[in-house]
Amino acid sequence: MTKELPRVRAPELARDGLIWLNTDAPWTKDRLAGRLVILDFWTFCCINCLQVLPTLARLERRFPEEVAVIGVHSPKFQAEKDPTKVAAAIQRYGIGHPVVHDPDMRLWQEFGVRAWPTLAVIDPDGYVVGATSGEPDPDALEELIAGMVAQHRAGGRLAPGGALVAPAAPEPGRFHFPAKLKALPEGGFVLADAGNHQIVVLSSQGDELVRYGSGLPGAEDGEALHASFHRPEGVAADEDAIWVADTGNHLLRRIDRASGLVITVAGTGQRGPALAQPTLGLEQALASPWDVEVFSGAVLFCNAGTHQLGLFDPSDGSVTRLAGSGREAISDGFAPEAALAQPSGLAALADRPVVFFADSETSSIRALVFRDKPEVATIIGTGLFDFGHVNGSLDDGRLQHPLGLAVDGPLVFVADSYNDTVRVIDLARQQISDLDDGYTCTDAVCRPLNEPAGIALDAEGAVLVVDTNHHRILRYDPATRTSRTWAE
Repeated sequence: MTKELPRVRAPELARDGLIWLNTDAPWTKDRLAGRLVILDFWTFCCINCLQVLPTLARLERRFPEEVAVIGVHSPKFQAEKDPTKVAAAIQRYGIGHPVVHDPDMRLWQEFGVRAWPTLAVIDPDGYVVGATSGEPDPDALEELIAGMVAQHRAGGRLAPGGALVAPAAPEPGRFHFPAKLKALPEGGFVLADAGNHQIVVLSSQGDELVRYGSGLPGAEDGEALHASFHRPEGVAADEDAIWVADTGNHLLRRIDRASGLVITVAGTGQRGPALAQPTLGLEQALASPWDVEVFSGAVLFCNAGTHQLGLFDPSDGSVTRLAGSGREAISDGFAPEAALAQPSGLAALADRPVVFFADSETSSIRALVFRDKPEVATIIGTGLFDFGHVNGSLDDGRLQHPLGLAVDGPLVFVADSYNDTVRVIDLARQQISDLDDGYTCTDAVCRPLNEPAGIALDAEGAVLVVDTNHHRILRYDPATRTSRTWAE
């Protein structure tokens, strides 16, 4: 731990106003006594928080009875205060430990937390003994915790109990927390079926044509159903290949459309540092690539974990930084020096020297413009903590953690994830509005959107929206002003 604390008693975690998830009952101080407790202060929008989860899972596997990991969900965005959305995030990211949802951030304040993520350690006697902010080095943290376990075991203070077993997750359906949807050059679509760890090709009517990936999390290359992915969030396609942002593996993958062969083209499988100079793709560690887009013969990707856009060049297999210094903020200008904040969605038009991207943590839509020197420009959005659901002028409009976008002429369609809606930016009029204004749902049972993460346009001008938490895709038809479930 980077911060040693005075020996003070930890406050009670089980109390009124806090909601326990992923467990059969609240974990009181008495119930946790005799274990080393790691509190993970996180929020489900935060990419750095998500990148800590594998490290915590590693500790849980090694010390299932001696160490208790408790997630303390401390929301940044308004939408994250909803416990049903937290429960969905727990399923989506495969979290196996109990989570106490603290919508008013009372525990955050009592523990003196200042940043996401923060880990705090409580000893077997119930005293807070250390804390660290940011993503810890996995090996160093494991060594530290192992030393603490050995120390308390030798002192006779450990009283290991059973493992903190979470309830069984529901069985996934045809789609499970699907993410990005992109059009194929010849018609039809490709979908990142993140929760099923697969990539799905769909016809223009929404019929399933082929799947890639075994359905089990992994990073194996090979033939279509023998290869494996881990929570892939982004996809794009050209005539020859489907490109995959294999988020959970920190990899960029290529699927040969003729043979179905899956290969890794960039990433080492480990969470990497900020992108910089051109490097051979297989030697460059990536950080939670969240989306991909084919543009001018290259493959662009959101390197969400380092707040950057990267470029993979298929001609020489290299990866280089395209935009973003690695600093998390909103700052325009010369692309390599601009500041981004968790870019998560990409959209480009072949006839324009511009790529649009959803910069999620600043609740903004931004553009990478290719001039003599590439530049980043913000279309809508102002800051890390400026968000809402406001229509009107782009200067006054607000989004809430958008994740996907699609472009049609002067219109930019946005999957405004945490507002549970689709927004339309009119670049010509400099206005933003809601898409679903006067549409009639024709489903037998109509449900509102729940954290849409992907969006695409079909050949008839309809808008296809990936309704992530409802595990389906909706179709909004502007000709009839109707909406319906297109695939699920």
